[in-house]
Amino acid sequence: MEIILVPGFWLGADAWREVTPVIERAGHHAHPLTLPGLEPGASDRGRITVPDQVDAIVRQIDGVGDAGERDVVLVGHSGGGPLAYAATGLRPSRISRTVYVDSWPLGPGGVIASDMTPVDGEIDLLAWEDFEDADLIDLTDEQRDEFRRTAVPEPGAIPTTPIELADDQRRRAVPATIVACEFTPADLRSWVDGGSPVLAEVGRLERLEVVELPTGHWPMFTRPAELGALLAEAADH
Repeated sequence: MEIILVPGFWLGADAWREVTPVIERAGHHAHPLTLPGLEPGASDRGRITVPDQVDAIVRQIDGVGDAGERDVVLVGHSGGGPLAYAATGLRPSRISRTVYVDSWPLGPGGVIASDMTPVDGEIDLLAWEDFEDADLIDLTDEQRDEFRRTAVPEPGAIPTTPIELADDQRRRAVPATIVACEFTPADLRSWVDGGSPVLAEVGRLERLEVVELPTGHWPMFTRPAELGALLAEAADH
């Protein structure tokens, strides 16, 4: 199986460096992705749009495996999850499963993080005190230092631009897995059943599995072996 790995905000392909060997040892092919605007040294991030990043995911889907087969597992972490869902709607016949790592799909017109404010077209990695305590569980001081050293400013339009979605019926029929890190499967179900607007699209998915990986918001740093094993298992379904 071809496993495409889409990182969340401030991260590029290297964020998956401890996860990809686990996936490869399980017999799959890992394709970690750096989205447009997240390249080190990229300039004019203010021009990068949500369609630019979604199109980059679609190009990766088109560039791997056999175009006639449903042989892609598309993984989106954090803010990369809704982008992966948008790409799922554009290539539903190629995707065997979409996996959301501490993330979930948003419905039509949803925005990833409406409370983020760009400065000069980009958003720097937040100060640690601006994150929730649950985000930072298991993230060591050394990992925090490395994350901050390598973090790339997020293109400012990505968090606040409404996301366009295609092919509602086939998109929602693609099997999905949510890897629950900062919440439990029971939490997620209660939020969906309680009518949380941000989780409305989760309730519309036809085939959803929720697996638990208790840790903070960046399991690729804090529990990479376990995350890699979960992704390989999702690909084997």
